[in-house]
Amino acid sequence: MSPLSRRSARWLPLILIVGGVVFDIATPEQYTASPFFSAAPLVAAPLYSLRATAAVAAAAVIGELWSVVHHGTKDTHESATEAVTVLIVAVLALGINRAVGRNDARLASVRDVSEAAQRAVLPTPADRIGGLAVAARYVGARADARIGGDLYAVQDTPHGVRLIVGDVRGKGLEAVEAAAIVIGAFREAAEQETSLEAVAGRLERALQREGRRRDGLDQFEGFTTAVLAEVPSKERAVLRVLNRGHPPPLLLAPDGGLLELAPSAPALPLGMSEVAGWPDRADETFFPAGSLLLLFTDGVTEARNLANRFYDPSARLRGRHFNGPADLLDLLVKDVARHTGGAPADDMALLAVQRPLGV
Repeated sequence: MSPLSRRSARWLPLILIVGGVVFDIATPEQYTASPFFSAAPLVAAPLYSLRATAAVAAAAVIGELWSVVHHGTKDTHESATEAVTVLIVAVLALGINRAVGRNDARLASVRDVSEAAQRAVLPTPADRIGGLAVAARYVGARADARIGGDLYAVQDTPHGVRLIVGDVRGKGLEAVEAAAIVIGAFREAAEQETSLEAVAGRLERALQREGRRRDGLDQFEGFTTAVLAEVPSKERAVLRVLNRGHPPPLLLAPDGGLLELAPSAPALPLGMSEVAGWPDRADETFFPAGSLLLLFTDGVTEARNLANRFYDPSARLRGRHFNGPADLLDLLVKDVARHTGGAPADDMALLAVQRPLGV
């Protein structure tokens, strides 16, 4: 429920009690307002505090008793039954409120742990790294699941600024753990290896090593689609991209032009060299000053609307102008939400870097 809807719903218990009184006054005595008074504490239970729910429950019971007095000629047994019904419902509402409160506390604790895990595995990068403007976002498919198998990292190294965006097979804690392994291996390899191909090789070996340690892929999320990118420290106008089975990045020019950086040759995801293997090869392209590089996971391209149409980032972003990587990612997140009519069906990891003018 959205904050606005929740605020609107908080008025319902009062509306029901007032509506019950008005209904009782405006109708003949054979009609009863007890459904109004019974519903009020039940509506209040998940929305109000215990004290406020108790106040609504008391008001409902008082309203029902007033109704009995107001229609003094009503059948005594029927009036007593209605009053007892409202009283029982009021007591049940207090119990529901306590149960909802405990569940909310547990959920808040889970969210705190999830946020801590996200900060540890996917720390927010600095706004500027190696002379490039940087922004990153992680959008969970569920509000109570802040992190999954999608990953990103950006690092300034002796060889230039290196980036990775990836998506680990599977969900849950095992996917999170696998993402942490990939990011850890990337940060080490990005500093030490002289080429993106060598970095990809290190990631491949790290996943294979972890898979053997856990007795195979059945117990370990064993492969990861990923895009590795590099802006060399001595050639800022050059962009190298190595794609291992991942949605291709987009290069957005300052004039609104857009280029999809599809790989020159398809490749399997990381961790699948035992199925088939061939030498990695990074593709090189021109990285103009002022342009933006956008990397994302398949939560973007697989987002569907009510007509079952997939979101097309190339079509939606072509011709637009952005005030930097953060502006690009903010617009993309909102546009995907509009396309799907709410939260995406899958997690999204987004990373954007911009080569500023004069860099």
